[in-house]
Amino acid sequence: MGEVIDLTGDGGVLKTIVQRAKPNATGPTESISVVDVHYEGVLAETGEVFDTTHEDNSIFTFELGSGTVIKSWDIVLRTMKVGEVAKITCRPEYAYGSAGFPPDIPPDATLIFEVELVACRPRKGASLGSVSDEKARLEELKRQRETAAALKEEEKKKREDAKAAAAARVQAKLDAKKNQGKGKGKGK
Repeated sequence: MGEVIDLTGDGGVLKTIVQRAKPNATGPTESISVVDVHYEGVLAETGEVFDTTHEDNSIFTFELGSGTVIKSWDIVLRTMKVGEVAKITCRPEYAYGSAGFPPDIPPDATLIFEVELVACRPRKGASLGSVSDEKARLEELKRQRETAAALKEEEKKKREDAKAAAAARVQAKLDAKKNQGKGKGKGK
């Protein structure tokens, strides 16, 4: 894992990059503030999972800065790029605080989340320019994924062809040895 980054200066929100985004990946901005994430939250003290999107492979969507998520998420996700996975460690004052805890989380709990930024897009009512830019970016990402998938498929076919050719050579050698042995036996 990468280095630990203190995003609040008081150790309240720590970020560690688990997986870096591609160099040309985009991140949330003022005009692209709706994010889609996969995540898993655990209690730091026990390691017990208290919330996750991994079980049902769902996506959690929210708008940054709207107050719908804990403070640490608003802080960390602004620093992330699409495709990045980060470990977020947050003290209670940057998590649920003393009020509004889900019933199974102690009020003084430090929480650890592993969050993947899956996508970010403009909020409803954003300008047409930013929407068309985002649409073009998503089309480009789709094209890149399709190209990567095609390359993987091509590599897989090459490996299968190489295995088949090797098997054919081995079989030909075995057949040749078999035929040599039969010829020697008939001569005696």
